[in-house]
Amino acid sequence: MTHRVAVLALDQVVAFELGIPSRIFESAKDPAGEPLYRVATCTVDGRPVETSTDFRIAVEHGPELLEQADTVVIPASMDPGPMQVGAVVGPELTAALARIRPGTRLVSICTASFVLAAAGLLDGRPATTHWRYTDRFAALFPKVRLDPDVLFTDDGDVLTSGGVAAGVDLCLHLVRRDHGSAVANAVARTCLVPPWREGGQKQYVEVPGPADEGGAGTASARAWALEHLDRPLALRQLADRAGMSVRTFTRRFREETGSSPGQWLTVQRTERARQLLEGTDLTIDQIARESGFGTAASLRLQLRGRLDVAPSRYRQAFRAVEQPA
Repeated sequence: MTHRVAVLALDQVVAFELGIPSRIFESAKDPAGEPLYRVATCTVDGRPVETSTDFRIAVEHGPELLEQADTVVIPASMDPGPMQVGAVVGPELTAALARIRPGTRLVSICTASFVLAAAGLLDGRPATTHWRYTDRFAALFPKVRLDPDVLFTDDGDVLTSGGVAAGVDLCLHLVRRDHGSAVANAVARTCLVPPWREGGQKQYVEVPGPADEGGAGTASARAWALEHLDRPLALRQLADRAGMSVRTFTRRFREETGSSPGQWLTVQRTERARQLLEGTDLTIDQIARESGFGTAASLRLQLRGRLDVAPSRYRQAFRAVEQPA
């Protein structure tokens, strides 16, 4: 069945974020070219809403749309700086959210995480928001496990993204989670965006950086590492590729990617393993070696910890997705 996505546009919705779900999800097709998602937009009362720019939007649906949705996406719609908790979710929005069926997947883009948090839907859960507002978010919602550095969080049925274009990353992640990397990569090509981005929000934060030490950054070392993931890759080896000391390389790496070299390598090895599970007939032992995990036990541990699934189950779920022409 086609997955039904409802986009809830609130007053002062940001036009860019409003368009992300339809652009990404409606680009996802099955091997026969049929759409995998159906996206529709609604408001809390069915009436037009103002955007954050110089036009209004009119929609065909009211809150009743939320009752049939498999996924509900709320795009950013406000500057949360001066907001108080009570001002974020009023009676009409509360009533609209109450229409959502239990088990429906909830997604916020950018500052819409303030809405989910104010409604009590993020208590005890991991979440993120635009890096500019993380201090405000933490002060308002201390029960939420805020991660200010990541591009998005995935807690199963509740997902949140960081600022603006991180909503693209999150929607692509959902396509990948639902239908595998081949479909997500095809969507990314259609939309002319990368299938995934390295690092987190930290690389975009406006902070004064150290003086350039004459190096070209760690990009060359990362590119080389991606071509040699099947090998053991020591920190000293990567630092030498970049022409830096280990200490400088580690600092620069974190500044550029938002993660440590070890964390970054694990993510890249996991992604390589997923690609091999989906697109090849290699055994689990062979995939473990090709992706740099070494042993099948190590690969199983990483996939279980990161994706909550065993390699064989992952292959069973996604191998049927045909590679795009």
